[in-house]
Amino acid sequence: MWSVIGFFLLACQAEKSSSKEEILSQSMSLDINQIRQLGVLRAMTTYSATSYFLYRGEPMGYEYELLQRFADHLEVNLEIVVTEDIDSMFYYLNTGRVDLIAHGLTITKERKAEVSFSDYLYLVNQVLVQRKPDNWRNMSWTGIQKNLINDPIELIGDTIAVRRETSYFSRLQHLSEEIGGEIIIDTLPGHLSTDEIIHLVVDKELNYTIADNNIAAINASYYPVLDISVPISFSQRVAWAVSKESDLLLAELNGWIQEMKGKNEYYAIYNKYFKNRKDFRRRVKSEFYSLNNSSISEYDQLIQKYAEKIGWDWRLLSALVYQESRFQPEATSWAEAKGLMQLMPGTARDLGVEDRADPEQSLYGGTKYLRQLFDHFQSIPDTLERMKFAMASFNAGLGHVEDARRLAKANGINPSLWDNNVEEAILELSFASGYNHPVVKYGYVRGIEPYTYVDQIMERYGHYLQFIQRDPEDLLVAPR
Repeated sequence: MWSVIGFFLLACQAEKSSSKEEILSQSMSLDINQIRQLGVLRAMTTYSATSYFLYRGEPMGYEYELLQRFADHLEVNLEIVVTEDIDSMFYYLNTGRVDLIAHGLTITKERKAEVSFSDYLYLVNQVLVQRKPDNWRNMSWTGIQKNLINDPIELIGDTIAVRRETSYFSRLQHLSEEIGGEIIIDTLPGHLSTDEIIHLVVDKELNYTIADNNIAAINASYYPVLDISVPISFSQRVAWAVSKESDLLLAELNGWIQEMKGKNEYYAIYNKYFKNRKDFRRRVKSEFYSLNNSSISEYDQLIQKYAEKIGWDWRLLSALVYQESRFQPEATSWAEAKGLMQLMPGTARDLGVEDRADPEQSLYGGTKYLRQLFDHFQSIPDTLERMKFAMASFNAGLGHVEDARRLAKANGINPSLWDNNVEEAILELSFASGYNHPVVKYGYVRGIEPYTYVDQIMERYGHYLQFIQRDPEDLLVAPR
């Protein structure tokens, strides 16, 4: 199964949908021109401690950060497709479900027969992941070594657990031939990530597995019981993959990779996820780390309480609170807005909020105001659209959003749809031709702010839907 953090609304315009369907039906795999025409790069990745995860309300990950930058380079939106079965990645790529696999794939001869690889992102070598003796802290180094595998030849007749459709499986087959003895391979299901398999070794459910040295090292920094000192392979190249039909996309991707490799930013991103062991340990210990828990912030219970009162998904409200304050109750803006929901002094007084820095009072007042704005747009039939208009009004003011609706109607576009309609009209209110239009009552507004505000909240909400699932249907398309 695969799931999507999408950038297409469930209630998008008919002409937008037909255009998308027309492009998607043109070929099994899209190339760069079709991707740009569609305006979306569909990239597959996995949940893991390094690729893609949620931490304190912020989506993070090595692949995620690079994908964002590549999508920006192409000037398209990013649609992340998360697979729950790593073994199925090539199937989804070669059947046109995605344009790109952004996962730490080792380039092998067998895989090159199925897909086209990009230039390598970094080099790794594979290592044996094993557990030290239970009382290793009280043992000498020599004593510890006597209880460990110290050379691959010692694995003859032993069992190592890996997923089948991985370079680890192929490497173990070749290693058996090289050392002239059978290594028994216990094949694990494709939904298990390398991090999860390593954790099974820690928990004594498995004796051995294989991992890339950078992933093994970052995990060993948190689990010192692990030994990762035995190399299993020479250096190997790790890359992304595209369909063999996507020559132009591959050329564009390779050009971008070479450009990125000339920047310090490229290496800073790698170090952030594979070298910074202190941050990794802090993250894994946190209850707000999505791979361990289903928490977004320390205010989850309060947010759930007030979201229920106004009938909103608490994950959407969380995305808005993050946008306002990054869950910092003492946050204060240059305009004197304060608190989790950044209430202005006058607004707080009107809502009965005495202490804006108090999380509960801020959520009480902020959600009360959101509900008032939501109720104002009763003429808009779609609930999600009403929420977007309420959020835009929370940011820019109700008068400016109503101006944008009037301007949209005057320009012949739908005043009850936000995406590609009223959001475009509110941008026009930044220009004289817009704010001087006869239907406009409240004049100039910096339209890019509510435009970006709603866009980023919905994008973050899409991430939260993926990591903090509530219903089975959450595995489908999340709105942006």
